[in-house]
Amino acid sequence: MAFKGLRDADPLDTSVLVLQDKHRSHLVDTEQEVLHPCQQMRAFLSMWRMDPRIRPYVICVGFYGIYRLGHIIIDWPRITCLVERWRPETHTFHVPVGEMTITLQDVAIILSLRIDGAAVTGTFVLDVVGLCGELLGVIPRDEALRGSAISIRWLCQQLSTPAPDADEVALQRSACGFILTLIGSFLFADKKGVHVHLCFLPLLRDFTQTSSYS
Repeated sequence: MAFKGLRDADPLDTSVLVLQDKHRSHLVDTEQEVLHPCQQMRAFLSMWRMDPRIRPYVICVGFYGIYRLGHIIIDWPRITCLVERWRPETHTFHVPVGEMTITLQDVAIILSLRIDGAAVTGTFVLDVVGLCGELLGVIPRDEALRGSAISIRWLCQQLSTPAPDADEVALQRSACGFILTLIGSFLFADKKGVHVHLCFLPLLRDFTQTSSYS
């Protein structure tokens, strides 16, 4: 696919790339901001500094690689360039040398997540009070809930600081809240990044089983 030039992401031929007038790269010509980087992950890490005692649980589940990504300095100009070159019509990056895309193997290497484990499928019916009481050890107030989603800030306030004499159950509950918040602030974040759906919580009931999921 040919483009007008190295500094112009507009295609010469729009017969395939028919969404150009709605594409983010179209904003470059008007000198508007192209990317508004989301800082949910960094905001979460500033609120919840992982207690060293829950690190083994996070490693066991396989989420430690995601946690470490939050400490990497992001090259936002480069990310902006990639956003400008991504085409939803073909699901590829259109760059001057050709087309490229992201593979599942790339995701596995970057996030250190399994891609060959058991699939997570099915439906769910949540007993919010019972589920949170069992796996988190705390019952959320009504204002901490939005439907079946729970406030990330509330989770941080309740579980981020285990007691000095916390037993294994208390540490596992803190780790459960930490991992749930990682999911809500990074893997499956909404636009605001302030809530995480509780449908993920039952999957953290058995950390050994959790580590086997794809």
